[in-house]
Amino acid sequence: MNEHLHTPVVPFSISVPCSAAQLLNRMSGTSFQARNLGQAAEIWMGMLKDETTIFFGLAGAMVPAGMRPVIVYLIENRLIDVLVSTGANLFHDLYETIGKRHWQGSAMADDLELAQANINRIYDVYAPEPDVIYADEYITRFSLSLDHSRAYTTREYFYLLGKELTALAVEPGIITAAAAAGVPIYCPAFGDSVFGMSVGAARVKSGQKLLFDIVQDVLEMTQIFIAAPVTGVIYVAGGTPKNFIQQATIASYIYGQKNPGHRHAIQITADTPQWGGLSGCTFQEAQSWKKLSFQAHMVTINADATIALPLLVSAVAERHQHYHPRLNRPTFSLEGEMGIDPGKGGAIPKDR
Repeated sequence: MNEHLHTPVVPFSISVPCSAAQLLNRMSGTSFQARNLGQAAEIWMGMLKDETTIFFGLAGAMVPAGMRPVIVYLIENRLIDVLVSTGANLFHDLYETIGKRHWQGSAMADDLELAQANINRIYDVYAPEPDVIYADEYITRFSLSLDHSRAYTTREYFYLLGKELTALAVEPGIITAAAAAGVPIYCPAFGDSVFGMSVGAARVKSGQKLLFDIVQDVLEMTQIFIAAPVTGVIYVAGGTPKNFIQQATIASYIYGQKNPGHRHAIQITADTPQWGGLSGCTFQEAQSWKKLSFQAHMVTINADATIALPLLVSAVAERHQHYHPRLNRPTFSLEGEMGIDPGKGGAIPKDR
């Protein structure tokens, strides 16, 4: 019996005041999702202390729910290195960056009444349709300004958009922060968002075809993975970004490289694995695909990301202030064909 009894549960005690880092430290001594949240902070801090390249996957309606400044902080302070997001989050980021607001509403609202009032609803968040159209039209105008004689990666598109958007920014945004910090943004489901419709509108209006090289996105993600000494992943709500990051490990075979899998892994999800969907699948399942190292440090927090993410990032930010800036983080050149300066981490495969 004694071989199973190593660590006692430490009951959570209340003290005032209590910082975010102290809160998660105490939670890690308890159990269930509180313990997982505390463990996630430890894994994230471990990534920041070594040469880990950190991939961050963002899905769900996080920006409309108020999480934009959380992601901006992660980018500005280089607590993450590569962002993979749904187009929806990036659209709503642009929407807020140019000064448009999301409004607290009700999940029990009369949606026919909202439709007649030109208000779009995301659970208990409202977005006035005229403001959505204004942001949509801005994207169309920007897309028309690009060179239509060649194809773009989504990474370069969002870098150029971030540079353009900076002059108009009313609020600090994810896209603008990433352009300033040199953090690449990939959007594997670009067409499944307002961005897809906005670029479509640009094509219809002008007859010019703005093209995207999605395959090059795949190759670049693979190159970043290969160039990194160690990689870690953080997933918010799963979705397409999760799979896009996961598959970079498998795709290493394209360059004749052996796949070691991601070494560190955190996910926050409200989905469950028994329905077979990727958003709820366990990290153990990912190990069967060799997407994660067999020795990976990993934890899943089954919780609403709007609760868990601010707590986790606040705790990590507080603890990280006591350390020197990351010395071995990767740097990227984001316009045109991407270059990678991996420091001690090797180089881009020569046959890319």
